[in-house]
Amino acid sequence: MLGSHLSIAGGMVNALHEAKSLKFNTVQVFTKNQRQWKITPLKEADRKEWLAELKRLGWEDRTISHASYLANLGSPEPPLWKKSVAMMREEIERCHALSIPYLVFHPGAHKGAGDADEQAGMERIATAIVQLLDETSDCSTTLCLEDTAGSGTTLGRTFEQLAEIARLVEAKAGRGTRNRVGFCFDTCHALAAGYDLTTPAGAKSVFAAFDKACGLDRLRVLHLNDSKGALGSRIDRHEHIGEGAVGMAAFEFIMNHPHLEDVPKILETPKGETPKGTPWDTLNRRRLLRLVHGEGKPATHRPRKTAGAR
Repeated sequence: MLGSHLSIAGGMVNALHEAKSLKFNTVQVFTKNQRQWKITPLKEADRKEWLAELKRLGWEDRTISHASYLANLGSPEPPLWKKSVAMMREEIERCHALSIPYLVFHPGAHKGAGDADEQAGMERIATAIVQLLDETSDCSTTLCLEDTAGSGTTLGRTFEQLAEIARLVEAKAGRGTRNRVGFCFDTCHALAAGYDLTTPAGAKSVFAAFDKACGLDRLRVLHLNDSKGALGSRIDRHEHIGEGAVGMAAFEFIMNHPHLEDVPKILETPKGETPKGTPWDTLNRRRLLRLVHGEGKPATHRPRKTAGAR
């Protein structure tokens, strides 16, 4: 299950059309302008067109939305915290209206200086999530906490921080929340945060650590991005597959992990075309599919076909 983050310019359904033309079988989108607090109401015609194409493609169970980067659920400033919660509520409601099952978001930043501020930030994030789950109880969209590179006071750099936020949500609202709170793993962010994925043994160890802290059974989305920043750099800058510091071992591990086969894998790599006119999304997709082992053959052999991709 492989896709990319694509533009909704000219109409949301265009992202589905482009994903299909690029031979993907899933897609990630923004459902609104992610650079603005102002939210333009979702047009009913756009919603119906999206839903009709989603049904035609059979993708009702696999699309993803990424929440705006403006929201900060960890903010210690009450006005910004409330504004962020209100924006996230709108994001959830839009996902529900569009039958998008997964909403990925960065946990937030605590804006403090020490461990106490970090814990307080996670408490605020958990309180926000509990409020959002309560206010959108008629929605089925799963909120996916994404690991971060960890720059500044951003939370989510470690798997333990992600797990702690989820634990706090359960402590406040009960284990029933597990159905609506999951995780997103970003390879660039993980490497920049200090998780060494660069060797087969390293990738295996990192995912074992994620499983221990958060649980692979709660991993709902994967972001497959190489990294311009070095290991532990805390720099969140994405690079094309195989052209950054992550390297190919991590991607080969992910593309062949049996428990990750049905987890949507989204490229957030740079857009545009190669000098030969090939879309970079196409080239990155091909690089990932070449890593898939078929019938016991090594990754250098032709990859097996996947649904919606050739």
